[in-house]
Amino acid sequence: MLDPELGWTTERLALEPLEPRHAAELQAPLADPALSTFTGDAALTLAQLTDRFTYLQARRSPDGAHVWANWALRHRETGAAIGYVQATLPSAGPGEGPAEVAWVVATPFQRQGIAREAAAPLVAGLLAEGWTVVAHIHPDHVASRRVAAALGFQVTDRIVDGEQCWMLTC
Repeated sequence: MLDPELGWTTERLALEPLEPRHAAELQAPLADPALSTFTGDAALTLAQLTDRFTYLQARRSPDGAHVWANWALRHRETGAAIGYVQATLPSAGPGEGPAEVAWVVATPFQRQGIAREAAAPLVAGLLAEGWTVVAHIHPDHVASRRVAAALGFQVTDRIVDGEQCWMLTC
């Protein structure tokens, strides 16, 4: 199964397992109001983000039903932390449900293919392990829709909390 304790690199990125230490670097980029346009989420303080990353560092839901895999995106040229990718997986394996993926890239680094570059190896690895992969995307979030389409996802008729379910199967 995908190991949330291991990172990887791409041409422009280093993906590091998300840890509380990343909160200090990611708090300002993630506080950009433009990032919450489609989610409605409020910006988190440094303390709140550190608490969230500490919680996620467990890599498992409290009931043990899900594996949490989260990676900070670091721009290799500048060293800046610029976002994250994540996957939530049923801990019992691919037969128990889909892997849910998401990506968030700081506004100054958008429209450069960063989200696709970060998510492509994650999605490919999940597919290779036999997972069906889903992403929930607000219908008006054109950039995320384009990322999903570039990765091979197909939009479905299913709506969850106002977001369309996009699906990719092996």
